[in-house]
Order: sequence, then structure tokens, then C-alpha cells
Amino acid sequence: MPFEIVRNDIAKMAVDAIVNTANPRPVIGLGTDSMIHEAAGPGLLRSRQEIGHIDMGQAAITPAFNLQAKYVIHTVGPVWDGGSYGEEGYLRNCYENSLRLALEYNCQSIAFPLISTGNYGFPKDKALQIAISAFSEFLLEHEMQIYLVVFDRTSFKLSEKMFQSVASYIDENYVELCENTAFCARSARNPLPRRETARMAEDAKVEQIDGIFTIFAKPGLKESPAVGGVGKPHSRVPQAGSKSLEDMLKQVDAGFTQTLLKLIDKTGKKDSEIYKRANISKQHFSKIRNNPNYKPTKPTAIALALALELNLEETKDLIGRAGYALTNSSKFDLIIRYFIEQGNYNVVEINIALYEFDQTLLGA
Repeated sequence: MPFEIVRNDIAKMAVDAIVNTANPRPVIGLGTDSMIHEAAGPGLLRSRQEIGHIDMGQAAITPAFNLQAKYVIHTVGPVWDGGSYGEEGYLRNCYENSLRLALEYNCQSIAFPLISTGNYGFPKDKALQIAISAFSEFLLEHEMQIYLVVFDRTSFKLSEKMFQSVASYIDENYVELCENTAFCARSARNPLPRRETARMAEDAKVEQIDGIFTIFAKPGLKESPAVGGVGKPHSRVPQAGSKSLEDMLKQVDAGFTQTLLKLIDKTGKKDSEIYKRANISKQHFSKIRNNPNYKPTKPTAIALALALELNLEETKDLIGRAGYALTNSSKFDLIIRYFIEQGNYNVVEINIALYEFDQTLLGA
């Protein structure tokens, strides 16, 4: 997965390059700078002194000494002063110049802190958007593993507008699910209390089949296709004229890989553009392309649908060929639906939202 968010001490990252938020002068600063120097040992400061002054937005590289990395890239972030002094442009330069140096030194992996959001006071939501934009553009053109390293959930923040929009969408759709379902199905291990079952049975006939409560709707109740929801009774007896299993297997639809490759051909885009947008590696995509029966994980299947910029129904069709669905009973699924409906297919940005809501990241 070319872009990942990890909760860790950046000084402990085993990568080719660690990005340090350095002081412009060759001295040890506070926060991340202090931690990295402490872990690397005195050799890092001596190398930093040989470089001398670093201008704001610029970057320089040194060996990593006692760190698990090969290099330390020192970049000088801007101090936030209201946003009227080019702070956003300087911060963008920090990311771009650090990535340029990593390329120059043939780095395959790099770990970033969220630059300038500590003692320099850069608003975390603005800083995060700049990082997302820089990473997204870079990964479309280059192969590199990028880590955004945070201490805890307070280390970065989605914009308040984005967070509230996603949270409201989740809340509204969970409410909708409850309104459209008489009650949730429960397994035999956690059955409904008898009094609750009796009460609900006044509105619907309930029967337990194989440990699952199945609801047979009475007139007036909304039907739901969900298993165990209000709907039509399960039928165990083959209907007259029904096809044999052998006949049905002969009419199986195209699988995930075959459909995916047809969709890519239809867009006229290169494979590399699709797998980069999907936040999956070249090696991973090769496994999918070369195996007609490949079974991707759900996050990978959805990431590829987003990379193709499929609408909601097209996404459901593609992931359905890998055996997955989007439901209202999953925060992960609702977040994906939200971004598709908003026409936002940026997987890096979507992963930030998924991380904020404690969900699996795309491309994993």
C-alpha cells in the first residue's frame, strides 16, 4: 500500500528516509527534531552543522546514524502567522522538496510527520490537506512507500466541515436502516428476549431457521432484501422449472479480474494510473491481472472501483463479482458511499477519513 497512516514514534520507523522538522539553524529544536536527534546520536548534529542554514520550505539530507533508517531529510516548515504570509506554499514546498530528495537518493520508503503542526502552530486540518495533495500528486508519477506517522488521534484532524459531513451521513443512514427494519436479526447465540419477540410478532410473523430469526412481513410493512430482515420467506424447496446447479454454473457472470480489465480498457488509461490511484503496489496489481480467479480483499476491490471513478451502482457491480456488497450496517461502507456520492475519488483523502473513524484503509 503506497500510502499508509501509522501510529508510532517516527524515530523508530524502519524506512529509507525519515523526514525531520528541522530548525533553520544547525541546532537541535523541540518536538520531532529533538526526538530524532536523541535516537540518532551526536553524529546527526555534526552532519547537520556541515549543511548550515536551511531556508524555509527547503530540504537537506544526511545519514541517519543510529536510526533504523538510511537517511534523515531535514526540512524547515513555516511558523503559522494567520495564513497571509505564504505559509501554505512553504509547507507544500517542504513535502515536495523532501520527496524530490528521496527520489534522488533512490529511497523506496519515506516517513513524514505532519510538518509544522506542533510548536509552529500550523492548523492541523489545513496541514493535512496540503500533505494529502502533495502525496497524491507524487504517487501518480512515482513508486514509493509513504508513511504519515502520528502519535495519536489528536496529531491530525480532518477539516471540521468534512468530519461533520461524514459523521452526519453515517448517522442519517444508520437511522434510516433502523426505521426500515422491524428489528435486527440475531443468531441463536444471542437470541431476542421472549417478551421482545412476542411484542415484535404483533407486527410480523417471526420464525427461527438455522439459528437466524426470519421475519415474514404482514401487509403494510416495508420489505428489505437483507437476510434476517423483513422480507419474503426463505424457500428450501426447488420451484418447478428451476435450473440445475450445473446449468447455473454454465451461466456464471464474468469474474472480478475479467470485469476490472475490461473497465480499464474502456477508460483508455494505463494500468499504472489505475493501481496508483487505488493505492496498491505494482506487484499487487500484477497478481490481480495475471490471475483470472484472484480474490481481492474488500478494501482493494473498492479502491480499484474508486480509481476507475465508478458510480455507486457500478461500484456495487464490480465488488459484487468478488463477493462483496455495500450495506447500511457498516461505517466503512457508508463512508465509501458518501465519497462516491460526493464525486470524490481521491483514495488518499478517503483513507484519512477512514482512519479518523477507525476503519480499515483502502488498498490494504
